[in-house]
Amino acid sequence: MSATPKGDHIRRVGLVFSGGPAPAANAVISSAAISLIEDGRSAIGFFHGYSNLQDYHPVTHRLLPDEHYRIFEERDLRGLRNSRGIIIGTARSNPGKGIETSAHLTDQARTEKLRNVYNALVDLDIDALISIGGDDTLKTANFLFEYQKRLPKEARRVQVIHLPKTIDNDYRGIDFTFGFFTAVDVMAKELQNLRADAMATGSYFIVETMGRKAGWLSYGVAIAGEANLVLAVEDVDDSLTMPGAKPGERFLSLEKLTDRIVALIETRDRRGKHYGTVVLAEGIAEMLPPAQLPDAPLDEHGHLPLGRFDLGKLVAQMVTKRYEEKTGRKKKATGLQLGYESRCAPPHAFDVMLGSQLGIGAYRALVEENLDGHMVSVVGQLDLAYVPFKDLINAQTMKTEVRLIKPGSDYHRLARFLETRTDKIVDWQPGRRREEK
Repeated sequence: MSATPKGDHIRRVGLVFSGGPAPAANAVISSAAISLIEDGRSAIGFFHGYSNLQDYHPVTHRLLPDEHYRIFEERDLRGLRNSRGIIIGTARSNPGKGIETSAHLTDQARTEKLRNVYNALVDLDIDALISIGGDDTLKTANFLFEYQKRLPKEARRVQVIHLPKTIDNDYRGIDFTFGFFTAVDVMAKELQNLRADAMATGSYFIVETMGRKAGWLSYGVAIAGEANLVLAVEDVDDSLTMPGAKPGERFLSLEKLTDRIVALIETRDRRGKHYGTVVLAEGIAEMLPPAQLPDAPLDEHGHLPLGRFDLGKLVAQMVTKRYEEKTGRKKKATGLQLGYESRCAPPHAFDVMLGSQLGIGAYRALVEENLDGHMVSVVGQLDLAYVPFKDLINAQTMKTEVRLIKPGSDYHRLARFLETRTDKIVDWQPGRRREEK
């Protein structure tokens, strides 16, 4: 590091963690904070995401130390990297709610909560903010960055650096997100337990995993947990959909999905395998016709609360019924959800390493590089990279773009190779070799 860092004016840095928990969150927070503290700077952790910052008012809602934020000291961070949970908590508060275009950033009403966040940071003498969260939190970080560009020239600036977080691993700009491998490991081990149960009882488990927008997590769980079939949003094609009322509109058909799973069971029956596990990504539920979706309020970011829907249980009931209709035999299928139990699990060593590098990367982005409006990324052998917000966010819609699994990619083909294939059915007879996947 040079004698006079480019960002030497960065003295007080705030940290905010937003959205769902992820393993190794504390590795990220502690590494960023200790890097600042050991360099003679201050690290301030804001409690529960933006929930207090967005309601800030210098008279009616002041932010108080140890109630709304913590000024970290070295002793707060000892032995924290491998711990569960999030030392500063989290929340899904969305100060950018209502902002949908760049023009909205000059609208006093739409930017009220965003302005409160900015005022709170300035009044607390914060020079930079480290934002840790998913794609919606990245969107909020960009809103704060862009909002300040529209302030008067003499107004104080708070630099913004974002660290990508999601166990779903569907982030553009980084190969893997911290917490992904821990979540896969935890759920894959549970899936292996269910597989053993299915084998012992001659039954099936239909397991719904987290993964709202992409299939990275469900695929990882299926591969590591030895599932017989995995289906995510990337797999919902014409063979699993039905036309809607509007031209070109298509929705997921529960009947076709059920038939796909029943075909799997029949294939395995013919091979003498009367048990199995199926993994479904929760996000395919959002592809159902509106009439079949739960009547529940959306969250702060406009998302359907998929945890209340229980797709796995519904599909399991339909599979049990359909199988008996087709074969005249009974087959027990049990549906359940996996996901929440993995979000605060003890972090995998790789996630601790990745999270630590991201935390240190935030320090380096601010102090060594004096960056603003950038996301910290890790490539190759934990090499740091810094990606401008403009490369990650659509300038017209102000939205982020999800990284999907590319059909036909090696990761996609890996799952397809390892699952039970129903396109090549081999009738099994005693003493005869048979194809088994």
